[in-house]
Amino acid sequence: MRWLFRFFSLWPLAALHALGGLLGRLVWALSPRYRAQFRAHVAQAGLPFEAARPAIAEAGRFVAELPKLWLRPRGESCLGNVRVEGQSHATEGFARGKGVIFFGPHCGSFELGPQALAELYGPITAIYRPARKPWLARLERLARDRPNLTVLPASLSGIRQMNRTLESNHAVAMLTDQVPPEGLGVWAPFFGRPAYTMTLAARLALRSGAALLPVSCERLPRGRGYALKIWPAVGGPDASAAGDMLQIVTRINQAIEAIVLSQPGQYLWGYARYKTPRHEAPRKDIL
Repeated sequence: MRWLFRFFSLWPLAALHALGGLLGRLVWALSPRYRAQFRAHVAQAGLPFEAARPAIAEAGRFVAELPKLWLRPRGESCLGNVRVEGQSHATEGFARGKGVIFFGPHCGSFELGPQALAELYGPITAIYRPARKPWLARLERLARDRPNLTVLPASLSGIRQMNRTLESNHAVAMLTDQVPPEGLGVWAPFFGRPAYTMTLAARLALRSGAALLPVSCERLPRGRGYALKIWPAVGGPDASAAGDMLQIVTRINQAIEAIVLSQPGQYLWGYARYKTPRHEAPRKDIL
């Protein structure tokens, strides 16, 4: 499989995205369950299906671009085809001296985002959930661990490293719309429905006082590159200093909603965002 990844990594980005578009449509055609979940999540967000329809092909483009993003030569910059917006928000965040927590959703090229941020603001520590297949987990770790970017499994040692990173006024990065394991989340509203949501970003912010900065990385049409956007800090500069856990997690979810609504054609609508972990009962009183 690694040789196959290597083969596709040599393709032009436009060709990979063309192939990925076909892959995304094929998966859509073959999976009734995927189609149903996709449509249900779009409706839950209050969007017409046509606004999210491009995400069918974009899901395939996400897969198709992985070989190029993961196997990029380690000494080669990824910023050549990345347009960056909102850097003043990061400057303000680091100026506080308490570190920065970059976070975002499964939207656009969320694999490229940490690589670009590491070049701009590294060193950065990011956490991820390792793939279940051993060969993919090995490739994943090798590809994501780059200069100024340290990737760690979501574990106690990883969280300790993230705390040390923030204490040094550096940055951490994570996807906050992942459903966390049992006991590591709270029920918070997401597009008007309770969703079991990770508390890690909020806990790190409460402990360190770090700025919470949403980030999106939009895939541009026809392989022309990407648009990385750093959004304003969640809840203003003092959001991490006050308020309870649920309030901060809710603000994080609201920031994720804003990113998704700004580019509904690139969100992974088929992701099981409303999954209920074992032994966790959904709460309806939070809405």
